[in-house]
Amino acid sequence: VQLQASGGGSVQTGDLLRLSCAASDPRFKDYAVGWFRQAPGKEREGVACISPGGSVTYYRNSVEGRFTISRDRTKNTAYLQMTNLKPEDTAVYYCTTGSSWPPDQYWGQGTLVTVSS
Repeated sequence: VQLQASGGGSVQTGDLLRLSCAASDPRFKDYAVGWFRQAPGKEREGVACISPGGSVTYYRNSVEGRFTISRDRTKNTAYLQMTNLKPEDTAVYYCTTGSSWPPDQYWGQGTLVTVSS
């Protein structure tokens, strides 16, 4: 499954961004979707996941209440809405999908989010 992530950019503290993850493979509809991130000099960490049907979500503590993961099965696309961004959210964000939980079988190319204070 090939994934195309987009929507990253440079913003200021408190701003918002929406990341998109588009897939062309029909299996995407039946897989969970996740977002991971890796900040410079730090280990990669899971940010959020959503189940195939969209009814189950997971967020890491530091983003809960600020980030929202969603998916549009008709468009074969998933999203990560990020609000009230903080400098510590600066990282390359990767969307993932697969049959596991968290889904990490297939990875997109990453999109850079930079939050300045």
